[in-house]
Amino acid sequence: KGKWANAPVYTLLGGPTRTEIPAYASMLGYSLDPELVQERVQEVVSQGYAATKWFFRDGPTDGAAGIARNLRLVRTLRESVGPDVDIMLDCWMSWDVPYTIQMADRLEEYHPRWLEEPVLPDKIEQYAEIRRNVRIPISGGEHEYTRWGLKELMDAGACDVLQPDIYWAGGISEMQKIIALASAYDLPVIPHGHSTPATAHVIAAWPQTTCPILEYLVKWNEIHQFFLKTPLKPVGGKIILPTAPGLGMELDEAKIEKQTDIND
Repeated sequence: KGKWANAPVYTLLGGPTRTEIPAYASMLGYSLDPELVQERVQEVVSQGYAATKWFFRDGPTDGAAGIARNLRLVRTLRESVGPDVDIMLDCWMSWDVPYTIQMADRLEEYHPRWLEEPVLPDKIEQYAEIRRNVRIPISGGEHEYTRWGLKELMDAGACDVLQPDIYWAGGISEMQKIIALASAYDLPVIPHGHSTPATAHVIAAWPQTTCPILEYLVKWNEIHQFFLKTPLKPVGGKIILPTAPGLGMELDEAKIEKQTDIND
């Protein structure tokens, strides 16, 4: 509809509320070797990012050595970037309640912005129990579908930050409903980062207090946006809103080596 109206999608949604959106560098797929962590996190900070997310490898079955590795990762991050860069930590849905509470107590001195998906997404009461017993904000919701799934998290007091995925939650229209509902609960929405272009348009229609930042999966986007003429990438740690019609996505046919047309 945006292309038909010759307008960016965010204008059809009532935006824009701003011309640029802060992004955080989500480091899925990168080595957790301490020297490489230090090198890469300092690199993204030098590129202008003020926040970065890293992914734990170890959990309850990895014993004391796993706890030590998790602590070493976060200590390395904080020592590498100083006190003014936000650090987010993804638990891969692989922890349990006692382990999360124990780890949160030990991680608190490093001031992470949030702990993400500590337990399986269906264990909503466990999310709520964790949230009641830790001082680090808890995030989740990427595996929920539609506003009704997210509403269960809101009603249970399970999360401090909601992270619906625009692909899985029901697309742009459903995301608008989810964010409107979350705003009634005074919960920020920071969408899971599978589609940077579509997510940026949705975020741009909302104030920064409601949708404060955009997840930019650094490795994922190199692949996911490869075939676009103008990939939407952060500049100085911020997404500059595109002004092209629709989502601003155009296929770069010069990058297509082989194409098969499927006809009825």
